[in-house]
Amino acid sequence: MAERERRRASAVQNAVFQTKSQVMTADDVARAIHRMAHEICERNSGCENVIIIGLQTGGVGLAERLAASIGAIEGSTVNLGSLDATMHRDDFDLRPISSEAATHIPVDPTNKIIVLVDDVLYTGRTVRAGLEAIHSYGRPEAIQLAVMVDRGHRELPIRPDFVGKNLPTRHSEMVDVRSDGVFLGELL
Repeated sequence: MAERERRRASAVQNAVFQTKSQVMTADDVARAIHRMAHEICERNSGCENVIIIGLQTGGVGLAERLAASIGAIEGSTVNLGSLDATMHRDDFDLRPISSEAATHIPVDPTNKIIVLVDDVLYTGRTVRAGLEAIHSYGRPEAIQLAVMVDRGHRELPIRPDFVGKNLPTRHSEMVDVRSDGVFLGELL
């Protein structure tokens, strides 16, 4: 769960995330990132033409770790950016707009392979907004999706290319991806 959603949950609903279980440890997350980095390099025959872009706010930290892992594998620096797709959402009036969630696209994405990174894939609406936002900066050769957790319940026909963990959940459950692992819980 992104920091922005943690704040929104507590501010809007006076809700608190109650952890039920830890589904991935910090080491599990590190292994998943390393595996996904290898998969990205293999699928794209290297990463010279790749830009890693983290969706604000939950995907940015994962994108940084993924870019560092790819850099270690490839022996070179991979382009890294961040994307705030808030204004491209179909429900942006229901979500707070955060000034710390800035967009930074390091190079022109035209004819590049974009790997869009997010922490949790749920309905697909954030990814749809991210796809629209990226196209406002240029026309990439391809856009691939990497997520740490795919929890199902899609409302749009969106499927990730690289997944850390598939985690079937109920609608009432929440998934929180943090530096110390992945946690399953509910808002109370």
